[in-house]
Amino acid sequence: MISRRRLLLATTVASGAVALGLLRTGVAEERFEIEYTDSQWRARLTPQQYAVLRHEGTERAGSSPLNDEHRAGTFACAGCDLLLFSSETKFDSGTGWPSFWKPLDNAVATRQDRSFGMLRTEVHCRRCGGHQGHLFDDGPAPTGLRYCMNGVAMTFIPA
Repeated sequence: MISRRRLLLATTVASGAVALGLLRTGVAEERFEIEYTDSQWRARLTPQQYAVLRHEGTERAGSSPLNDEHRAGTFACAGCDLLLFSSETKFDSGTGWPSFWKPLDNAVATRQDRSFGMLRTEVHCRRCGGHQGHLFDDGPAPTGLRYCMNGVAMTFIPA
């Protein structure tokens, strides 16, 4: 028999986990054009790409060679090769991650991220669902947006 105290404690813990985004309740699993099994993703990606793209990890700030990529070209999803950002919209945000003020049309999608007790906007590839990074409203003109991306989640294709 469950005591009121244990029931109250369990309810409080579960509510806290939902509020922090640790449990997803009532959310249908998203479907994407490109889907692989977990083992197929592991085989296709490096361990760091897998951690970021498939489990919403974050690479260490300043660790991506794409921070210093200044050639003309396009940045694509490392999971499915969908073109995501033009080099024309890349800027140095001083954060240690490749940043852009605008994605290419129909390239990314967003959703709320409530992890770590914060409310942020998560950015993912619209075709495979691969986590790219987060969107902030402290970017330059003309959009005022900063798409702060994980370099390991992208590849660069020179023009």
